[in-house]
Amino acid sequence: MQQRNERTAAGEALSDVVLDLFRVNNGLLAQGDRLVAPLGLTSARWQVLGTIVAAERPQPVAWLARDMGGNRQNVQRIVNDLAKEGWVAFADNPHHRRASLIVLTDSGREAYNAAMALQAPWINRLAEGMSLEDIAALRRVLSILQARLAEDVG
Repeated sequence: MQQRNERTAAGEALSDVVLDLFRVNNGLLAQGDRLVAPLGLTSARWQVLGTIVAAERPQPVAWLARDMGGNRQNVQRIVNDLAKEGWVAFADNPHHRRASLIVLTDSGREAYNAAMALQAPWINRLAEGMSLEDIAALRRVLSILQARLAEDVG
């Protein structure tokens, strides 16, 4: 019989992977910051711009935060910074008076496109030597982990 505080073999292995994911996340953020710093961006700003670009239509901050798996207050702070730079604008939301929709401006799209032009050679270097099958397997495992984390929140 397994004690509550004992990990299964899979739990132990996943615990090691989680520590690796923390290190990878920190590395991605640090390198992302360096990559887009000349554009006046940070990894966080870049991520918010990317989430806005990926959305089918303008969304309020709460929805952007949900799509990013982030905190609404943090995303609001970043959106406010992006608005000061003129990269996003606030639009009236016909469904909610107080929750403005976030709209990418032309200069915001230019900043995002410039970041993506820098990202392409960088990500290609990171992907060197990895098979598409391995990358797909990693994505499947991360998707399962993300879904289970979302279940635990609810």
